[in-house]
Amino acid sequence: MIAELGHFALILAFLVAVVQAVVPMVGASKGWSDWMRLGVPAAHLQFLLTALSFAALVHAFVVSDFSVRLVAAHSHSLKPMLYKVTGTWGNHEGSMLLWVLILTLFGALVAWRGGNLPPGLRARVLSVQALIGVAFFAFILFTSNPFERLANPPVDGNDLNPLLQDPGLAFHPPFLYLGYVGLSMAFSFAVAALIEGRVDAAWARWVRPWTLAAWIALTIGIALGSYWAYYELGWGGWWFWDPVENASFMPWLVAAALLHSAIVVEKRESLKSWTILLAILAFSFSLIGTFIVRSGVITSVHAFANDPTRGVFILGILAIAIGGSFTLFAWRAQRLAAKGVFGLVSRESGLVVNNLLLVVACFVVFLGTIWPLMVEFVNGEKVSVGPPFFDSAFTPFMVLLALVLPVGAMLPWKRAQTGRVVRPLLPALVLALAVAGLVWAMQSGRSLLAPIGLGLAAWLVLGALTDLATRARAGRAGPAEMLRRLVNLPRAEWGKSVAHAGLGLTFLGVAAVSAWQTEDVRVLRAGESFELSGYTITLDSVTPLPLGADFHVAGCTAEHGLLGLAGLFGEEGARNFSTDLGRFHVDQGGRRVATLCAEKRFYPVQQMPTTEAAIDMGFTRDLYVVLGDPQQAGGWAVRSYVKPFANWIWLGALVMALGGALSLSDRRYRVGAAVRRPAASAVPAE
Repeated sequence: MIAELGHFALILAFLVAVVQAVVPMVGASKGWSDWMRLGVPAAHLQFLLTALSFAALVHAFVVSDFSVRLVAAHSHSLKPMLYKVTGTWGNHEGSMLLWVLILTLFGALVAWRGGNLPPGLRARVLSVQALIGVAFFAFILFTSNPFERLANPPVDGNDLNPLLQDPGLAFHPPFLYLGYVGLSMAFSFAVAALIEGRVDAAWARWVRPWTLAAWIALTIGIALGSYWAYYELGWGGWWFWDPVENASFMPWLVAAALLHSAIVVEKRESLKSWTILLAILAFSFSLIGTFIVRSGVITSVHAFANDPTRGVFILGILAIAIGGSFTLFAWRAQRLAAKGVFGLVSRESGLVVNNLLLVVACFVVFLGTIWPLMVEFVNGEKVSVGPPFFDSAFTPFMVLLALVLPVGAMLPWKRAQTGRVVRPLLPALVLALAVAGLVWAMQSGRSLLAPIGLGLAAWLVLGALTDLATRARAGRAGPAEMLRRLVNLPRAEWGKSVAHAGLGLTFLGVAAVSAWQTEDVRVLRAGESFELSGYTITLDSVTPLPLGADFHVAGCTAEHGLLGLAGLFGEEGARNFSTDLGRFHVDQGGRRVATLCAEKRFYPVQQMPTTEAAIDMGFTRDLYVVLGDPQQAGGWAVRSYVKPFANWIWLGALVMALGGALSLSDRRYRVGAAVRRPAASAVPAE
C-alpha cells in the first residue's frame, strides 16, 4: 500500500510539474500576475509530493518489502540497516528518484527565497526548472518505475552490489547529485534571462549563490568518491580518469569558470553572453554525465544501468535541453550587450584567462571520455583512452591556471599596472621557487614532477596569504589596524583566498603521491616480515571468519569504512559476508607504529569478493596494506604502499569547499540581491 502511495505521489508530482512549466511562463509573457504567482505553491507542492514518494521507497527498503522489484533486486534481509537505507539510491531507479527530489528541492528553495526576484524572472525560472522536472519525471514513470511490484515475491533479495556496501554510499551520491542537479538552477536562470532578454549585475548576484552551492556540493561529492575509490577498491589509487569520474569532474570545471565569470557580470556588467553560455554548458555536462552513467554506451565500474531504451530517452532529453538552450542562445545572445570596458591587464582579463583555461581543460577531458565511443561508432574498433593521455593533455592547463591564479586574484578592476601587482607577490614567488629547488635537491630521483608540483602548491598558498596581507595593509599599518581590516574583510574575499589555498594543498598531495609513493607486492606467510621505505611490515595472522560472525578486532589502527564511521552507522556486529582477516603490525626503528587489519571479503548472495584495505593515515604519509588471494604454494599475496601526503589531496578539497561556504555566507547573499538598475539601462526584450 505504501509503495502504491509513493507511485501515486510521483504521478501527482509529474502533473504538478507540467502545470508549473506552463502556467507561470504564459503568465510572465502576458503580464498576468496571478498566473505568475502560481509557480510558488506549485514548486512547494512538487517538492512535497516527490519527498513523499522518496520516503515511500526508503520505507520499502527499510522493511525489506521484496514484493517491490527494486528492493528484491538490490537488498537483502541480512544487510545492516545503514545499507538498507542507502541502498535506496544504490541503483538506477532509486538514484533517479533522488535526482528529481533534489531538482524539486532547488525549485522549492527558489520559490521560498526568491521573494526579491522580479515576478517575471522568478516565474520563468520556476517554469524552466519545472520543464526539467517534467522530462525526468516522465523518464522515471515510463522507463524506470521504482515501485513496480512482483507477482511472486522472493523469500529474500539479491543483495546490493558489495562495492556499494560502505558508509561512503550514504554521503557520496547525495553530495554529487546536489552538485549535478544544483547546476540546473544556473541553467534555469540563464534560459529565463535569454527569454527575458536581460542580464545585469542583479541577475549575476542572484545566480552566483545557487551556482556556488552546487559547486561546493560537487567538490565534496568528488572528494568523497575519490576517497572511496582509495580505500574501498584496494588498488591504491585515488583517480583513474574513469568515464564516470570524468562525468562529475567536467561540470565542476565549468561551474568554477561560471563562478568567476559571474563576478565580472556583477562588478562590471561585462562577459554577459559568455556567462550565460557557461551556465548552459555547466548543466549540459551534468546531463551528459547522466547519459554516460545510465545509457551503457561507455563501460565503467560506476555505471548504474546498461539499457538502450533508457539511453535513447536520456539522449532525447539531452537533445531537447542542450539543443533548445543553444538555439535560444544563438537567437537572443546578441541582445545581451556588454557595458564595461577593461584593459589588457586587469581583473577582468585575469578572469577571462581563468575561464579559458578551465573550459579548455574541461573539453580535453570530454574529448578523452567520448573518443572511444566516437571511434567505435565510425569504424567499429574498440579503443581505450587511459591516464597517460589525460595526465599529459590535462596537466599543462592546471599548471598554467596555478601560475596565473595568485596574480589574477590581486589585479584591480578595469585596468592595472603590472609592477604594482607583482611587487607584493615577489616574496611568495621567491619562497615558492625555493621550495621547488629544495625538493629538487633533496629527492633521490631527478623527476620534475615533485619540484614543480610542490612549488606550485607553495605559490598558490603563499599567493592567497599575500592577497589577505595586502588587503590588511601588512607592513603599512599597525597590528590593531591589520586585525580590524581582516575582521571586516567581506567573507567572499576570505572564501576566495581559502579556496585558492585549498587548491594548493591538493596540488601538494597529488604531486607528492605521484612522485614519491613506494610500492611492494609479494607473498607472505604468517610471521614473515619485509622492509618498505624504512618501515618493517609483518603479517601476524590470517583468520577466516564465517558468514554472520561478529569480528570486531580491538587494537587495529585502521578502522574499516569511510573515515572510520562504519561502527557509528550500524556496521558493527553480524555481517552479510565471510572474510579472511589479515592482521599486520608495522615497526619503524624498533618502535611499533601501527597495527593494521586488512580483509578479503566474500558476499555469498552476489557471489562477489571485495577487498578492504587497511590504512594507517598520518599527517605526512599513509601506510596502505591490501590482503590478496591465498597462494597454492602457501602464504598470501600482499600489496603495500607508503603514500606521502596522500591525505592532503582530500584536505585540499575540503578546504576549497570551506572557502566556497565562506563566500556563500557573505552578508550580501543573505540579505538579498542588488537592486536592479532602471529599465532604460537594460536592453528590452522584443
